[in-house]
Amino acid sequence: MYYDHFGYEIFSGFWSFCYVIGFIVVGFIVGYFLLTEHLAHVVGVLPLLLLLACLLMHVFMHHGHGGHGHHHGGDASQSEPPKPNPPKPGESS
Repeated sequence: MYYDHFGYEIFSGFWSFCYVIGFIVVGFIVGYFLLTEHLAHVVGVLPLLLLLACLLMHVFMHHGHGGHGHHHGGDASQSEPPKPNPPKPGESS
């Protein structure tokens, strides 16, 4: 069975834009009231959020725990430490 849906779109053009703006405004209003009514709870959690932010930055900045001292790119001769020169014959060490 074929239905002609021409002209019956609910979210089209201007109306979809109005719904998006409405959801954003309602979101800001809900966020404002949540913040003003529960400010004591939010302030109490801030130190824990700071610790969590430090942990997450450490994990993501090092790309996991194996990231310390790991160099990406370059050839293998650059990543090895330089070898000391052997003493020449006749020199004292």
